[in-house]
Amino acid sequence: IHGVALFSDITGWCSIMFKMGLVYIINSGNPVIMSIDYECSGIIETCAFISLVAFYPAYQRREKVFYGVFGLLYIYLINVLRLSVVIVIVHFGGGQTFFLAHSVIGRLLFYVLVIVLYYNVFTYSQLARGLYQQFIDWRERIL
Repeated sequence: IHGVALFSDITGWCSIMFKMGLVYIINSGNPVIMSIDYECSGIIETCAFISLVAFYPAYQRREKVFYGVFGLLYIYLINVLRLSVVIVIVHFGGGQTFFLAHSVIGRLLFYVLVIVLYYNVFTYSQLARGLYQQFIDWRERIL
């Protein structure tokens, strides 16, 4: 909800009620209150990803830590993006667009981007030792 609060501070299209986990989306017709609960937070997807990385036998311990932290941040950011897209659609489209924005467009965006993460971590990285190797190469150039 703090990531969405940053979006709210920039745009002013919604207001955040931190203690209750609510996002009040302002629009011209009927305002919408969106509740951020555990299903909206991405915690289930984050736990599944961290568990897969932890038990994936092809990575060394440092790679697991790298991909775990990277995945945690990535899932958090795409979830903030998803909620921001919902806010934009509802702000401009009105309260009647909430179901479409939240349940269809937002989820499609989120899960397509999660699939991109899974592909890069579990498929592409095994073919080319991709992201982690690029990170190590970049770190060695700097140091």
